[in-house]
Amino acid sequence: MKLRVGAALFGLGVLLLVVAAGLPLYVAPAVTKLPYDLARTTSKAEAVNARALKVTVSGGSVSIEVPQATLVSNVEVIPQPEDTADRLPKNLAGKAVIWDVYQTVKNAENGEVFSQYSTELALDRISGAAVEWDEQWLNETGEDKTPVGNVAYEGQVYKFPFNTKKKDYEVFDRDLKRSTPARFTGTEKVGGLEAYRFEQRIENETLNTPESSLKTLIGRFAPGATSAKVVYSNTRTLWVDPVTGAYLNVREQQHKEFQPDNGPVTVLLDADFKSMDDSVANSVKTVKDNRSKIDMVRTYVPIGAGVLGLLALAAGLLLVLRSNGDSAARHRLAAASAGGSALAVVDEPDERDTAEQPAVEREGGLLSDEIPPASTNWRAEEEPTVPTQRPGADEDETEKR
Repeated sequence: MKLRVGAALFGLGVLLLVVAAGLPLYVAPAVTKLPYDLARTTSKAEAVNARALKVTVSGGSVSIEVPQATLVSNVEVIPQPEDTADRLPKNLAGKAVIWDVYQTVKNAENGEVFSQYSTELALDRISGAAVEWDEQWLNETGEDKTPVGNVAYEGQVYKFPFNTKKKDYEVFDRDLKRSTPARFTGTEKVGGLEAYRFEQRIENETLNTPESSLKTLIGRFAPGATSAKVVYSNTRTLWVDPVTGAYLNVREQQHKEFQPDNGPVTVLLDADFKSMDDSVANSVKTVKDNRSKIDMVRTYVPIGAGVLGLLALAAGLLLVLRSNGDSAARHRLAAASAGGSALAVVDEPDERDTAEQPAVEREGGLLSDEIPPASTNWRAEEEPTVPTQRPGADEDETEKR
């Protein structure tokens, strides 16, 4: 019984050690990838007392103004698992996912829409960076029609890599339509989690504004101008979870100016967007859940399986050795018992047989090795013939005669 239990424990120990070694090598990489069926997420940011361009089209008239208001930005990310399976080319199959993203900026008081955009892009499942894909698009007009391939995404867009490093990353900016460096500036606590802080500074960049839009702005703010440009600045601060690469907190200090060649400069946007508390709390909760899953596969389960495997191996080996030792002991005991019985026959023979066995003399001495077995009655043999006359009797009789 001990041998069977010991062998089972030994096999279980080997299996647990294999699991402990295999989880970090094979399972952990699978959980540090963007899943195809990721749940949709929503994040909100608020800019108090902001100024932003508001264009209203009513009938055939267009109203342009820059009111002051508290703005709320709502960004919704909707993964597309079916499109990921059907629309990606072979070189991206299994390596990327398709996301649809929608943003709307509204007046917090009355819900009036100031701006909105929608986009579709493909992201690398490990790095989170945008990948080259011919069907990506960006629509900033709010209309249903979306020109395909009108944007070339690059760098990090909506998340950072799994296992984010303390280094600079290229981050895509939607207004510039290209990426610029986001510098690593240190670590901070967000909701009790350690976050890496990155800062992207964009200063006085001239935007590629459509000519029709510039003419509309000239007509409203600088009728005497012949040309103009829109200059854009932004300080984007990102607090990133280094394990999952998810954003824990975001702040964008945006500024846009309309600068005509003749006329006053007009501020089109001056807003300090900060992630709202409920969005930060939801991000922290989601990251904690995902961190726990990754830690379980990377650390806790392998360590636990390794410790249990070693204990099972030791217990199994000990039971096997004890089983072998008990078996050997039983064999020695049986042999000793058998040997003791044989010695008892030789060393302590039957008293009757011993008393009746005289020494037999022949020429050459005592023949002790010819004593018959104790089970044989040697007196049953025919006794030697004893002479009727004593030795020397014939000689005495002759002398007398």
